[in-house]
Amino acid sequence: MTTDDRLFLITGATGRTGAGTVDLLLERGHRVRALVHREDERSRALAEAGAEIALADLHDLDGMAAAMRGVTGAYLCHPILPGLIEATAYFAQAATEAGVRSVVNMSQISARRDAGSDAARQHWVCERLLDRTDLLTVHIRPTFFAEWLTMWWEKRDGEGHLRLPFGDGRHAPVTAADQSRVIAALLVAPEPHDRALYTLHGPVELNHHEIARIISTTLGIPVRYEPIGVEEFASAMTRRGLPAHLVQHLSNVAVDYRNGVFAGTNDNVERIGGHAPLSVEQFVLAHTSDFDTSGPNFAPAP
Repeated sequence: MTTDDRLFLITGATGRTGAGTVDLLLERGHRVRALVHREDERSRALAEAGAEIALADLHDLDGMAAAMRGVTGAYLCHPILPGLIEATAYFAQAATEAGVRSVVNMSQISARRDAGSDAARQHWVCERLLDRTDLLTVHIRPTFFAEWLTMWWEKRDGEGHLRLPFGDGRHAPVTAADQSRVIAALLVAPEPHDRALYTLHGPVELNHHEIARIISTTLGIPVRYEPIGVEEFASAMTRRGLPAHLVQHLSNVAVDYRNGVFAGTNDNVERIGGHAPLSVEQFVLAHTSDFDTSGPNFAPAP
């Protein structure tokens, strides 16, 4: 284990990639400040693990300025909610004022100037904003998380169902844990990666029929992928009360997915994070309890 005087700020510290990054940095002897919105069992767990806790909001410039004091490198992760551009501007200003040296920015694989998704286009703008600062800046663009499968999974009559609007499109699901390894590595050694943009993928590109077969074999139950239309998907999300911003984003990235935007594989996870990415089978084996019941967002059959 190494120790040094650097302090790393992790936003979204109670989320999947943020919490994993906090754990990895602490295990390696680094000082960590975890940015959280509220004190709860998750933030208390981070404090017990050794992280310093900062209660602040990405949309509060003064709060971010206080959280940035003494920080060497920071991870920026904003949920798919309105306000991303404002939050990134505040983050960049606070980091500049505090003399922060580097930032790892969580973007999206669908981020581009002409994206149909409002969130994806805003991520592209935020990449450009951060590139114009003096911070050592690296952007990560993951394909769909493997954890997505548990969120949209339906367990019905002893069978598993994935009702999703992805047609025969393909991607290589990447786990949050693998992304955390990349984020931690980029924070600790940012110099070779300044202004880089890395897409992150799992080891094998699959369509959802193939993913369903892997889950079925791993869990030992029938699992079916049922392609649905984008409009049906959007209606199901709206009925579940998901925010309009998220519905607009996911509806448009479903089209991107069908058009191959989320496809591909590469060696970025292993080359940067130092660990071969987990397969879908390995992910399911490690999260079997998450497949015992339906996830919170599944689109029910008519």
